[in-house]
Amino acid sequence: MRRGHADQPMLITTAPESSDAEYDRRRKKYAIMMSIRGLCVIAAACTYHLSMILALVFVVGGMFLPWCAVLIANDGPVKKHRPDPGFLSAPVELGLPPGEDDRTVEG
Repeated sequence: MRRGHADQPMLITTAPESSDAEYDRRRKKYAIMMSIRGLCVIAAACTYHLSMILALVFVVGGMFLPWCAVLIANDGPVKKHRPDPGFLSAPVELGLPPGEDDRTVEG
């Protein structure tokens, strides 16, 4: 007799990431991006007397990195679409089944 799919063990590589691990990963990405933003601000302050264009590039990077960091930090895992099961079986008839003979009861 052949076993069905339900009897087979789940592969660990197909298991979803735990919510705590996923939250820690997003927090780490946010912290890295905000650290880069801080470095951009410091670099802009250090380079404005050497090159105004370079300082403006660092300022623009410092302006857009927080926006990108928030978008990436709030982006959760992709939710799998499950189809609506609808009716799994025919609706159950609420009345009594018909009798074996053709008699009707009045009253």
